[in-house]
Amino acid sequence: MSRVQLALRVADLEGSIAFYSRLFGAEPAKRRPGYANFALAEPPLKLVLIEGEAGADTRLDHLGVEVGSSEEVGAATARLARAGLATLQETDTACCYAVQDKVWVHGPGKEPWEVYVVKADADTLAKATDAPDDSCACATC
Repeated sequence: MSRVQLALRVADLEGSIAFYSRLFGAEPAKRRPGYANFALAEPPLKLVLIEGEAGADTRLDHLGVEVGSSEEVGAATARLARAGLATLQETDTACCYAVQDKVWVHGPGKEPWEVYVVKADADTLAKATDAPDDSCACATC
């Protein structure tokens, strides 16, 4: 199992949930305070909605690839390092209401990408050490 993740920071979480429910014909797989995600089989997409500042335009928070195991995260980490990309690894980190293993890289426009596996549910949206510029919910960007 592998699917692309698109995480958006939205001003109107409930309105966004209603819109994407209609767009994809599906209800969120997970809803928590300030957060919802859609785990879609078709198209294979994990759409994450993170509540942002009231009145602000929706913006990209981060991108990702969800994989099925920690071994796949390790293989991606090795492949990315061999390709000469700077990586940031996180193991058993709690963010987006899940415990995850992940590796982060940044694209040429500083867009954060993660390759991650969800290992369990968690009680927190974001790590205590969020990026000061609020550029992504889970990593120190």
